[in-house]
Amino acid sequence: MAARPLVARQPNERLQALIQEAGCSNAGLARRVNMCGAEHGLDLRYDKTSVARWLRGQQPRGRAPAIIAEALGRKLGRTVTIDEIGMANGKNLASGVGLQFSPTVLGAIEQVCELWRSDVGRRDFLSGSSVAASALVEPSRDWLITAMDQQVARSAGARVGTADVEAVRAMTEALTQLDHQFGSGHVRPVVVHYLNSVVSGLLAGSYREAVGRELFAAVARLTELAGYMAIDTGQPGLAQRYYIQALRLAQAAGDRGYGGYVLAASMSHLAAQLGNPREIAQLARAAQEGARGRVTPRAESMFYAAEARGHALLGDARTTQLVVARAEAAMERAEAAGPGSGDDPVWIRHFDRAYLADELAHCYRDLGQAEAAERAARDALDGLPESRVRRRAIGLVLLASAQVQRREVEHACHTGMRAVELLGTLRSNRGAEYLDDLQQRLEPFREEAVVREFGARLEIQAA
Repeated sequence: MAARPLVARQPNERLQALIQEAGCSNAGLARRVNMCGAEHGLDLRYDKTSVARWLRGQQPRGRAPAIIAEALGRKLGRTVTIDEIGMANGKNLASGVGLQFSPTVLGAIEQVCELWRSDVGRRDFLSGSSVAASALVEPSRDWLITAMDQQVARSAGARVGTADVEAVRAMTEALTQLDHQFGSGHVRPVVVHYLNSVVSGLLAGSYREAVGRELFAAVARLTELAGYMAIDTGQPGLAQRYYIQALRLAQAAGDRGYGGYVLAASMSHLAAQLGNPREIAQLARAAQEGARGRVTPRAESMFYAAEARGHALLGDARTTQLVVARAEAAMERAEAAGPGSGDDPVWIRHFDRAYLADELAHCYRDLGQAEAAERAARDALDGLPESRVRRRAIGLVLLASAQVQRREVEHACHTGMRAVELLGTLRSNRGAEYLDDLQQRLEPFREEAVVREFGARLEIQAA
């Protein structure tokens, strides 16, 4: 019987290059790894011989690769992943990047930075990836049962202060406004580049506990925005990964309210777009449970509205109306507090009567309640500012859909043309999908002249 051939280890050239870049000796790296491990409660006793074995291709076990990456990152002043040091060993395969709710803060930083880097690198697996159905709900379970991170402070790299956090917040607000006005097709590349080139360096820096919490909160918001923009550019699989990481960053920030927002406003809407109504309601209820007592009435209203969307898609009119009543009652409490109360965090202040009406218009449309859908769509349009171009266009499509349901086909086509005109100023895949839905609803009336004219205008718009 022939002897089984030995599998020769390949030298770890990636690790070698990083050690040279960092200007470390083998003994120096081992010392840094042991010190870094001690901070994480690990008794590591590596020496220069250990490092030599790594360079020959040996793979250390357990958490060691992540500790090695962190130690090198501190020396280099930037985030280093286990993929960069050649020790991923299948953990960072393309299909899994960004889909894990990491159990540690270090792992969360590593994973989100890998996601940004992969996105900037335009890897095909990201742009063409589909949504993993189980990963819509599993992160919400992890978020519900995971205790708050005890410590997020770091003593590595350049010092990060409150001014750096404010810069991330200001950039987020500016990019959000541009997205509202021009659509994500124009803005998303800027967001991803900023995350990868600037924000990754901040996460890898040195910060006190309070600053670290604020930093994670700010980065969570910008990461969620990048996820929404992925949806608006027709990349739901990529959006899912950003949403999971935004949820994990919110956990590191200690912000249960914003974690609930990511579930209810982001992940549940992704489930709605994909036609998974049970997941919509599950995610919204997870948000309600996990953020109970930690959000304002305005956020509660949004969480209930998101749940109602799921029940409406399931055709459950009775439960939908019960949950809608809770959403409206919560909005009344929010309005009673007054706009100057200052209680609402910045991420929910946009959710007013007009946004609630927009959510309800979706519910009534899906239940086939045309009069209620039309009324809610008009209420939404009356309250939305002109600067919310994409939202107004979607509101017009919702109104046109209700008019189709009422068999007011001519009015529906005229309303639809107003939406087409607005969407002509945007680069928004989400708006195009709403128009496609409207066109399908008009299909039974395709022989009418006004419907043919509307279809012709859409073809010109798409050309």
